[in-house]
Amino acid sequence: MSSDFKPSLSSVRNTSDPKHVFPEPATVVSQARKTRLLANELLHALKSAEAEAVEAYSQEQERAVRQHLSEMPLEEVKRVTRGSLRLGAVKSSGIRTVGAAKAAGRQRLESIRGVGPHTSTEILHAARQIEAIIREDNVVRLDVEQRLPTQNALLSKLHALEHARRHIQPLRPQLSDLVRAISADINLARLEIRRILRFFAGKKKRAKARAAFGRLARLLSDPTTDALVAKITAAIDRVASLPVKPTAIWEDYMSRPVPYNGLLTEIGGLDPEEAASQGFLPEDIVHRVNNSDLNTTLLHASLRGYQSFGSRYALVQESVILGDEMGLGKTIEALAVICHLRAQGATHFFVVSPASVLANWEHEIRRHTRIDRVWRLHGIDKDRSLRGWSLQGGIAITTFATLSSLDLPDIEVAAVVIDEAHYVKNPQAKRTGAVRSLLVKSQHKLLMSGTPMENRVEEFRELVNHIRPDIARGIGSAAGVNGAIAFRKAVAPVYLRRNQDDVLKELPEKIEVEEWLRLDGPAADSYRRAVASGNFMAMRRAAFLTERPSDSPKLSRMVEIATEAMDNNRKVVVFSFFRDVLDRAHQAFGSRAFGPLTGSVPAPKRQVLLDEFSRSPEPGVLVSQIEAGGVGLNIQAASVVILAEPQWKPSTEVQAIARCYRMGQVRPVEVHRLLTQNSVDEHMRDILSRKSALFAEYAQKSAIKEAAPEAIDTTAEESTQTGSSQAEQERRIVEYERHRLGIPT
Repeated sequence: MSSDFKPSLSSVRNTSDPKHVFPEPATVVSQARKTRLLANELLHALKSAEAEAVEAYSQEQERAVRQHLSEMPLEEVKRVTRGSLRLGAVKSSGIRTVGAAKAAGRQRLESIRGVGPHTSTEILHAARQIEAIIREDNVVRLDVEQRLPTQNALLSKLHALEHARRHIQPLRPQLSDLVRAISADINLARLEIRRILRFFAGKKKRAKARAAFGRLARLLSDPTTDALVAKITAAIDRVASLPVKPTAIWEDYMSRPVPYNGLLTEIGGLDPEEAASQGFLPEDIVHRVNNSDLNTTLLHASLRGYQSFGSRYALVQESVILGDEMGLGKTIEALAVICHLRAQGATHFFVVSPASVLANWEHEIRRHTRIDRVWRLHGIDKDRSLRGWSLQGGIAITTFATLSSLDLPDIEVAAVVIDEAHYVKNPQAKRTGAVRSLLVKSQHKLLMSGTPMENRVEEFRELVNHIRPDIARGIGSAAGVNGAIAFRKAVAPVYLRRNQDDVLKELPEKIEVEEWLRLDGPAADSYRRAVASGNFMAMRRAAFLTERPSDSPKLSRMVEIATEAMDNNRKVVVFSFFRDVLDRAHQAFGSRAFGPLTGSVPAPKRQVLLDEFSRSPEPGVLVSQIEAGGVGLNIQAASVVILAEPQWKPSTEVQAIARCYRMGQVRPVEVHRLLTQNSVDEHMRDILSRKSALFAEYAQKSAIKEAAPEAIDTTAEESTQTGSSQAEQERRIVEYERHRLGIPT
């Protein structure tokens, strides 16, 4: 079909006028056919792209299943047959894997001496069972290291599908309406050009034919139809011309993994279980959310199912805490809420975040939305920007610290977003008061935090109190443990959380390794001096801060890990609590080091530093304080994480790792914890493990896990198991180490 066709019946006037002279019926019908054909061509292009992507996924999945079977030892069939088979003769014939046995078939197996019909039947039955299990559990993940030809084909089809959807999806409702309208009338309208058939048709049928012809004539002469056909022909040309060449497909994937992986999850049927994607909310809330609309015309991004649900939940419930685990895309969910409200006519929006992620918010708004007015209320121009936002509308973004100094105008704010909302869980803090004053100006309130509390229900209740005091009053201090079902019902109207494991099926593997090192020689002397001084912080970093860097066991191992990673073209991030540890690491890596990223680095410069690290064509090492770089920033460019020392809170390490292991990560992530034997590290790691285990024990209780894993009061249990306070735990560790080393107190 030629894409330069454009129907033109400009001479057709209102056919309801009885004096109107119709154009030639054959012209109308012919152009109607061509118009419908064009619309169907575009709709078919989208269906074809979807079908080809599904087929490419199936082929890659089958390849992976066959490879898995070809590598699986034949002995695995014994697990299915309860070990009753004798496989010696089969293995002696050269068939040593489950895949080889399945491929051999009954005739080949029974040709082996000692293998009869019963044995061959059992082997093949077991092989098919194993194959079915592997196929069911197999998740296709794109391997950026091997870049297999079959995966290259799959990537190309995913790219073609994304490209087709970008240009066709916005037109799809209009295309369907056009095809439906033409199809409803074209058969009857043909009577107008078939005189013999029209002669024998009854009066009523001739009247219907004239009416159908009139509707077609009006449709094709309507300027909106002309405009739509122009869009159709342009879309056909664009869909036929892919912007990325097949040779560059992997580079495009590396630069934009999120849309590719979203499509991979969709066509592979890897969407999370419905209940998990909906945060295990009660049916009545789920029903209201599912029956609501989300206008994404101003959002320049594709939402996954669970993200769309989260945005609609926020719109329906109006005042909520979005507690999705780190890395699931809470920012894009918040932007979808803002875009929906803007499309409905709302004008003013406000975002408050830590300084470290202010630049990231500005970047994400400009990248993912069509809202062009973004006002940064920070720095010397904050008051001028505030006046501009007040007069012109748009999205204002500021920090917790700056918010307190702003003289906010008395205008209605359509939506307020508070990022990292756990920063305002202390009701006595000045920034908490400033946030509460802002929240009262808005109908839609969205608090976001992957860790809405550390261990106390009181902290969670305080966040709820900012937006729904009525619900906060119903959350008792022991609700997390003693009233799980009641607690779940109480928080459901205000709290939604989904976990990575439940909804991100395409994430690559995460490998965590504890690197235990000997503390001897100069490092042991350094540690002994720290213990003698009673300086707990010095004890934590003694293994790094030896007089000569070459004597540090942790620094040596860090360099080994990072060097091997960089030799394999992988980027590394090193986290430490201590600035002097980072300085020594930075010095060790020389020109390959980025940073250090510390709390003293201004927020805009932090984003610049991250961009330089991410865009560098050569692998390098980003060194960062764990409190500065471990919250709110995206560091997917790194796939190797080195934790220089244990931290007191499990959430601190989890947040740091989640900077890399999150949506958009394309490589398996390695996490290396550097630990020294017979030192403070053993004590801290033991305490950390007990905290994590205790939390997991509560979180795994079904009702509590479904409600809010963070809203569990483990304070009493931790006091019993790990000491009454961090200061007390530190004192006990120092005393123990002095006694062990024979140092007088």
